[in-house]
Amino acid sequence: MHQPPTYEVDGDAIREERVEAGLKRSELADLVGVTSRYIAHLENGTRRCPRRPTYIALRAALKTTDERITRQPPRPTEAEPPERK
Repeated sequence: MHQPPTYEVDGDAIREERVEAGLKRSELADLVGVTSRYIAHLENGTRRCPRRPTYIALRAALKTTDERITRQPPRPTEAEPPERK
């Protein structure tokens, strides 16, 4: 069965963009077509993967870029792990 594409978002970045845009959660939710509770879940990390139409509406409502609101893969550590004895 085919899975629809999803996008992993960064809740902190969404909150920052929303506040910078001067929007309340309820206002952003209205623009995106979701509930303010869903926006709260995205911002606090309870939900991280909205479906494509929701993600696109969120990005458009915040007037932001993919790079700004998607989670970046973790950076590999530069130090070697300690040797086991």
